[in-house]
Parts: sequence; structure tokens; C-alpha cells
Amino acid sequence: MKRFLLAAVFAALPLFAAPSTPEYTIQAIRYASSPDVPVSALVIGGPKDVKVDIAMVVWLIRGGGHTILFDSGFHRGTFLKYFPMKDFLRPDEAVKLAGVKPEDVTDIVISHAHWDHMGGIDLFPKARVWLQKEEYRYYTMDAWQPGGNHGGIDPEDVKQLLQLNTEGRIHLVDGDNVEIFPGIRAYTGSRHTFASQYLRVGGNPPFVLASDNCYFYLNLSSHLPSATFSEADHPANVAAQSRMIELAGSVDRVVPGHDALQFQKFPTTENGRIAKIK
Repeated sequence: MKRFLLAAVFAALPLFAAPSTPEYTIQAIRYASSPDVPVSALVIGGPKDVKVDIAMVVWLIRGGGHTILFDSGFHRGTFLKYFPMKDFLRPDEAVKLAGVKPEDVTDIVISHAHWDHMGGIDLFPKARVWLQKEEYRYYTMDAWQPGGNHGGIDPEDVKQLLQLNTEGRIHLVDGDNVEIFPGIRAYTGSRHTFASQYLRVGGNPPFVLASDNCYFYLNLSSHLPSATFSEADHPANVAAQSRMIELAGSVDRVVPGHDALQFQKFPTTENGRIAKIK
């Protein structure tokens, strides 16, 4: 009888020991808008006579003891002469609107190294910063050598990367389909930059946060690539968008990087700054 009871207890242990995926919340936080941007500049093959105000966004993910930002926005003025902003609110101030202090952000996942996505990594003093290993390597080395491509990269952001690495706060994600938090996986393959990444946030239901690997809902509905590292990467970008839909389980659960429609599609605060995705 005792043996039977012990066997029953041990058989049940995996049920209690198995970790569960946290039910994360996701909010899109608009910290600025860039007015009158031609759609064709962002969507390859998009309409040439249409201009839109694009949303400048960071995404706040909370759950499982983590307070995570997907992308960090920017605050330096290096590129503002080319891309003027309206309604700018520094990202560390913008997250306060969601009830988060900058020092409470535990992690920042960087989708890619462009100025408007990586330029705020110095605003969150305790956050660990996650990005693809090859993205880090390329933009701290090869991009600045003859034949390299550092368009859209702020040298000051690169200096911040190096500084944070000396402090032990850089975590390198090595490749595709890597779980970086329980239930949150990083994916590659779209080549918006040298080694950009996007996230699948698991749960019921899952969501994919695309960042600039998919600029607009138009990309998804028309199967058109976003701007990529090279023209040769356009097919891979379209294929990655199809994969995003598969990973999310629905096209409605893929969130593009700069589409202001996410602040209409999901419940949004009166000031238009925060959309509750999940």
C-alpha cells in the first residue's frame, strides 16, 4: 500500500513541477509621431502618392516578474533634421504613463539597431539589453569599415552598446527561435537590418510584435516587403511576414512596427498614447 502511495506521489510530481508560461500583458506606447511620411518609402511597391503619420512606438510587456520593453525609442536629435517629430515624449517619460518607472524596467529587447529603436537604451538604468549576436557584431565592427552599411545607425547608440557590454548588461541572442523569457521567443529571417529580430509573446492568445520587420498592416494584407538591409532580402521579408501570421495564429495578432492603426484596433487611452494589445 505504501509503495502504491509513493508511486502515485512521484507520478504526480511532474505535474506540479512543470513551469507554466506567464500570461503577459502587452501595451503599445506611442512616444511620438513622424508626419507626412510617404508609404512607398517604407513599403516596397506601396502607393507612391500616399503619405501618413507614422507612430513611433515602444511595446511594454509585463509578467513573470519581468517588465520588458521591446525597443527603446530615441532621445538624441541626430536624425531629427531628416525625420521631424510631433508630440514627442522621451521614452522614459512615456512609460510612466503606463505606471512604470524607468528604473523598474528589467529588460529591453532591441529589434534592430536603427536610431529610433535603439536610441533609448541609456534611459533605463537597470535594464538588461537583448539583441541578436550578429546585429551587435556587425554594427560595432563591420558596418563602419569600407564597404559596410551603417545607414540609420547613430554612432552614439553604438557607444552606448559598448559601454553597456563592459557593464555586463548586454545579452546576445544567438539566432532564430530562441526563448529569451518563459514563453517569449525571438525570431530572425526578415533582414530589415543586418540581423533584426521580432518577438512572439506566448499565452492565450499569442501575439507577434514585428517592429520594423513589418511596418504596416498593408504589408500583411498585400504581401509587400518592408525596407530591408538589401534588395536581395525582400523575398525573405515577405516570407517572414507569413511566418509571423503562422506564429501568431491570426493576422490580427501580428502588430506592425509603425502603423498608427494599432491605436485604433486596440483599446486606447484618451490621450492616444497607450493601446492595450493584451
